[in-house]
Amino acid sequence: MGDQLTGEDRAVPFLSTRLQNFGVTIFAEMSALAGRTGAINLGQGFPDQDGPQVMLEAAIKAIRDGHNQYPPGPGTLELRQAVADHQERFYGLRCDPETEVLVTAGATEAITAAMLALCEPDDEVIVFEPYYDSYAPAIAMAGARRRVVPLRSPTWNFDLEEFAAAFTARTRLVLLNSPHNPTGKVFSADELAGIARVCVEGDVLVVTDEVYEHLVFEGRHIPLASMPGMSERTLTVSSAGKTFSLTGWKIGWICGPAPLVTAVRTAKQFMTYVNGAPFQPAVAVGLGLPDEFFTATAKDLAARRDRLCDGLEEVGFTVLRPDATYFVMTDIRPFGDEDGMEFCRRLPERCGVVAIPASVLYDDRQAGRSLVRFAFCKRPDVIDDAVGCLRGLIETMPSR
Repeated sequence: MGDQLTGEDRAVPFLSTRLQNFGVTIFAEMSALAGRTGAINLGQGFPDQDGPQVMLEAAIKAIRDGHNQYPPGPGTLELRQAVADHQERFYGLRCDPETEVLVTAGATEAITAAMLALCEPDDEVIVFEPYYDSYAPAIAMAGARRRVVPLRSPTWNFDLEEFAAAFTARTRLVLLNSPHNPTGKVFSADELAGIARVCVEGDVLVVTDEVYEHLVFEGRHIPLASMPGMSERTLTVSSAGKTFSLTGWKIGWICGPAPLVTAVRTAKQFMTYVNGAPFQPAVAVGLGLPDEFFTATAKDLAARRDRLCDGLEEVGFTVLRPDATYFVMTDIRPFGDEDGMEFCRRLPERCGVVAIPASVLYDDRQAGRSLVRFAFCKRPDVIDDAVGCLRGLIETMPSR
């Protein structure tokens, strides 16, 4: 099982064996291409507009009020209480802000700290494929091994028997992402119930990445921790970046049973220790915004999804319209091309647009070879400009 997340396959001098092939991510490569060519960057998932003004003002006030030194190690109590209130308000899940919530440097640190805290060398971690790019290196840093279960296009369904068959005596935990990046899949209640049954029977832990929890357009988000038998074995991860369009603040959190949170805190304290002191009270303000904010945010993003998806379909892509998140997966085979990596490397020069080849998010590169991911968390005019570039220049592709 090879590591497949980088745009370059050269060995990195001095880098440990377990992290070889994680030296340069495809996101860095494609963003550099965008910078060199002036292309519209629909590769990385960052918005081009700031989040709620009330949160920006709260951060400014916190700075002026002197919240500029180390916050408490677990995070400010104000934010931990806001996270606990959020979990009960939206999902009926109760957690103790004193012992069952930990603030982290974004969701990525929460996930990495969980892998380091909970996995022994050669333990196995089950993930669904394709997977978010940080999962593989996080598992590798813990000395663990990943086992993948495929989500199959175009519906992104999975086989529950195949999921159960992935469990071995070495299985330590399942790392589940729902709503799912890059596919935009929202795992259904039946799917989550099946996953929960297998996890309870196998007596394994689960870490759930739920950063897109409020960006659902079709169906509804259900935390796995709400399923029978799961609250005592599940750590739930989320963050402020995606929900509030404040990705640069890097404020995330992990919540769950106190013994599991304590284990993660033990690892996390030797990573960043703490971060974002003036941003933490601002995120607490955001989590307390009225329901209308969260509903309007999802509605606005759904309109941007449709704007980009409609445009891509007109250009000629096969579009796998997502139910959630920032991203849409497309198939490039209608253009007579099957190599998404080369397609994306040519796209900035040929069309002035940057996208991400999905194959780098698979262990089985062939399964995602013809798939390309675009981000729609951009202003409508930027989306229109990108579609216009693709419409006007796609004929210049050598594959046409």
